[in-house]
Amino acid sequence: MLDLRIRNYITDKLNFFGFHDEPYGVELAIVVTVIVISVSIGYLITRYVIVKIVNNILHKTNESLFLYLSSHKVGQKLTVLVPIIVFDLLFPFALGYNTQLAHITDKLLSILIVTIFTSMLFSLLDALNDMATSKDVTRRMPIKSLVQLIKLFAFIICIILCLAIFIEESPVIFLSGLGVATGFVMLAFKDTILGFVAGMQLSLNRMVGLNEWIEMDEYKANGTVEEISLTTVKIRNFDNTVSMLPAYVLVQNAFVNWQGMSDSGGRRIKRAINIDVNSIRFMTDDEIESLKSIRILREYLFEKSSEINTFNEEVDDIPHVCNVRQMTNVGIFRAYLTAYLRTHRNIHSHMLSMVRQLEPTQEGLPLQVYAFTNNPSWAFYESVQADIFDHIYAIMPWFNLRPYQALSGHDALTLASSNPQHLS
Repeated sequence: MLDLRIRNYITDKLNFFGFHDEPYGVELAIVVTVIVISVSIGYLITRYVIVKIVNNILHKTNESLFLYLSSHKVGQKLTVLVPIIVFDLLFPFALGYNTQLAHITDKLLSILIVTIFTSMLFSLLDALNDMATSKDVTRRMPIKSLVQLIKLFAFIICIILCLAIFIEESPVIFLSGLGVATGFVMLAFKDTILGFVAGMQLSLNRMVGLNEWIEMDEYKANGTVEEISLTTVKIRNFDNTVSMLPAYVLVQNAFVNWQGMSDSGGRRIKRAINIDVNSIRFMTDDEIESLKSIRILREYLFEKSSEINTFNEEVDDIPHVCNVRQMTNVGIFRAYLTAYLRTHRNIHSHMLSMVRQLEPTQEGLPLQVYAFTNNPSWAFYESVQADIFDHIYAIMPWFNLRPYQALSGHDALTLASSNPQHLS
């Protein structure tokens, strides 16, 4: 033991200067004075020299680390630890005449040193974790899980050392005993072990990180990841409720991570409007000519008209409506919407944008808008999408189109009131 060697060295020096192993009277007063002075010097050197120098260096080189170490009082705990270590080395010389009291005090001080050192280690880990969180390192690395695992092992080692000091046995005996209790340890810390392994998998496979939006319908979780700890993942749902899921659940079950959408800079609009098929028809030349006043449609109408005229001129058969090509209102409307999306300032210009027909249903012909906003913010996305469809519904009559709407009770009453002879 290092402390035993130091004490033997100090004992030899005291004997050399004529002090006894069990001092009394003046010798005891001198020994106590020396101990007090040594403890005080250890405190002053630690606080005003070592801690101050380290703080000055960190303040100049890494101010954020300095602030986090200060907030968690790492330096203060070191300032307390060093004087206690000095006192633990020297106090037996003052209690040499009472070996039993010196023995008990030695045990208590040793346990106190281990406890304070463990507490200082915890504070250091917390400071590093906070700094990693502030620098967004924890977004892709399970720093908190790693910190909690180190804390767990440090706490176990602290308990083992304290028990070993108390019963005066080697810590190896307790460590060897853990091999027998491996099954119990695996059972007791099952969630902890699974959580840590899951945290590493989530990190290494880049499956999820802090401040990312994930959706897990099976557990009714749909929101932002606020915390990934050793055993749990904390999700703040959009209704401000909190879901606490075991970390290994994210590895064992399927979930949707919307972070790719956020990182891409665009959010998809995929919504259809149902057109009443009874309103679909061919457009007359006068109607097409009037639509040429719409700036974003001119190019399409000129090109399409030229293409159709060229085709129709080559038709030798009877000029029946089935033999020639004509433009339809729904086709022109689809071209208008395509151009409208292409020129919209809130639609992402480098992502897919189109308007397409879907399979007709009993509710009409679905005309789907497929595009991406240039800002993935939820509120912005909803606003842009609403503005686009407000415009679509309002502009449809200009193309002689009607949206499909099922007959409602109000419609039935209106029809009945317009035909009072049917009310009987």
